[in-house]
Amino acid sequence: MDEKQVKRFHVWVRGRVQGVGFRAFVVDTAQRLGLTGWVRNVGWDTVETVAEGPQAALQELVEALKTGPRIARVDECRVEEEPFSGEFPRFEMRSSK
Repeated sequence: MDEKQVKRFHVWVRGRVQGVGFRAFVVDTAQRLGLTGWVRNVGWDTVETVAEGPQAALQELVEALKTGPRIARVDECRVEEEPFSGEFPRFEMRSSK
């Protein structure tokens, strides 16, 4: 992958996003889009995601995160772009923080 064409997004999604299959939704979506990185629960109302890949795929992931699975409720979706690192071999679910 050409590093000039890839980006890294750090995303926090807050709302009713725990206990509703949100992390599995993120993993499935990210893998379908060919992204690498991770997702985990933070606190009691937030899911944190770090994803790397082509900008268009990252933007598609963010759009999906704004709604999540049907039983989720997203109150806020905050995205920060960070330097690409290429450190992730795949997209995975991590333990809660």
